[in-house]
Amino acid sequence: QVQLVESGGGLVQAGGSLRLSCAASGRTFSSYAMGWFRQAPGKEREFVAAINWSGGTTHYADSVKGRFTISRDNAKNTVYLQMNSLKPEDTANYYCATGPYSIVRVTATDYDYWGQGTQVTVSS
Repeated sequence: QVQLVESGGGLVQAGGSLRLSCAASGRTFSSYAMGWFRQAPGKEREFVAAINWSGGTTHYADSVKGRFTISRDNAKNTVYLQMNSLKPEDTANYYCATGPYSIVRVTATDYDYWGQGTQVTVSS
């Protein structure tokens, strides 16, 4: 059974930074792509960033490009999301996800396993 556990969320002022972590277990982590999504109250879940199996390819939503960085440590079975220059509109519950693909995917339906989420709140 694949398990994903996010951590690192919290309350931060606009312009600040946070680093989210997602620890994975239950299968060979290094074989599969990972993604981060977020969902704000009353809004649909949206893609944030994704990384391929090796970490050599990444993809970002336009809204976070240049501010967020996704990375992974396959030795630690962990994927990270470094978030800089945070804005109030980044406030959401952030989820990590994985699926059957080794390459980057940007659609939520391409992911089979989801974490419980970690809340990020950015105050103005």
